[in-house]
Amino acid sequence: MSKTLKNLMTAPPSTELQFRPHPYGEQGTRELLRDVIAMANAAIDGPRHIVVGISHQMGNGKTFHPVKNDPVTTTCQDLVNEYIEPAIQIKHHFVSVEGKRVGIFQIEHCAESPYMMRIDHSETLRRGDAWMRSNDNIVKIGRQQLQSMFEKYFRESVAADHVEVGFPGEIMHKNLQLDTVDLRNMPSAVANNKLQELLKIQQTSRDSGATTVMARLTHARLFGSDNPYEDKSVEELKNEMSATTRKYYHDDAVFLFEEHGTELQLVVLNQGIRLIEDATLALTLPTHQALYIADKLPPLFRDNRFIDRPATTSNDYPGVTAKDDAVLVSCKIGDLPPATPIKAFGIPLRICVGKELEGRRVGIRYSLFGRNLRAPVTGKLKLVL
Repeated sequence: MSKTLKNLMTAPPSTELQFRPHPYGEQGTRELLRDVIAMANAAIDGPRHIVVGISHQMGNGKTFHPVKNDPVTTTCQDLVNEYIEPAIQIKHHFVSVEGKRVGIFQIEHCAESPYMMRIDHSETLRRGDAWMRSNDNIVKIGRQQLQSMFEKYFRESVAADHVEVGFPGEIMHKNLQLDTVDLRNMPSAVANNKLQELLKIQQTSRDSGATTVMARLTHARLFGSDNPYEDKSVEELKNEMSATTRKYYHDDAVFLFEEHGTELQLVVLNQGIRLIEDATLALTLPTHQALYIADKLPPLFRDNRFIDRPATTSNDYPGVTAKDDAVLVSCKIGDLPPATPIKAFGIPLRICVGKELEGRRVGIRYSLFGRNLRAPVTGKLKLVL
């Protein structure tokens, strides 16, 4: 038995620990929501627990009521997300204690009280209802308690205007000058152009009834005399052209992000007096055929073949998701101490911009989130091309 579990099993009910003899069940969602809100609003630090399958009577100790199953456990996070605000993270798992199965709800990171009902659940559980746990009791919150919670939250939180996000340098910049690249030199583009020229000669020779001498000479010029000529049909050449992007995928990645790309780093500066907890950063960039953003680090070329980079390295690269109308970039930064510039990315974001965008500006929208930020830090950066 772990130390944490042993403490739960031996401790009496308290502000951070509630015992419940039987599962909530589908008819007990009201009680579950009330108990979670009360626990989240408890005036304590650290995790809070609801233990299901144990009853406690003062002077008589604990009695086990083994839990066989509870359908609410698989949907508890969905229920909390739907009905409670601000967001609460709740975990549930079953454990065996002295051969008896009990369930444990664990609630953590409750730094944004007051927590309350977001929408109506029933006639007896309405939008705006809130409770808090004190010792072994659950009490409904009134105006005075709400005011105290809001005041405490504002005292201990950080205002969004106390945080700066920008490009690194002697001073923090909002604009970054980038060089552009001729994307016609990308391996897949070079191969595609060669096939296009060969296809044109092939079509011209056959339409005029000429021999394949011109096609052979063109092939030798494009691919070298050491590369044997193959008499391919127009359809075969077209199929080969359509496959160049896939065939040269790794070569293109090295060209774009290793040889000609830019390593993009951002810096976050907390100008407040309090630590910002558990910060994450999200970026939104526009999509464009000449703007390439690596969704992972380019492969390494070893022993005449491409190999992926070690997971220990790749895990420090930001998450990149391409949508139809935007590219989303996200990363977990962690805690932000006051007056200390912190790099956003463990490994800088790799981007490459084609000459088609030269002379233009590309906007980057950012949102910084933190557990004790009063509101997300939002703004816009620019890439000057």
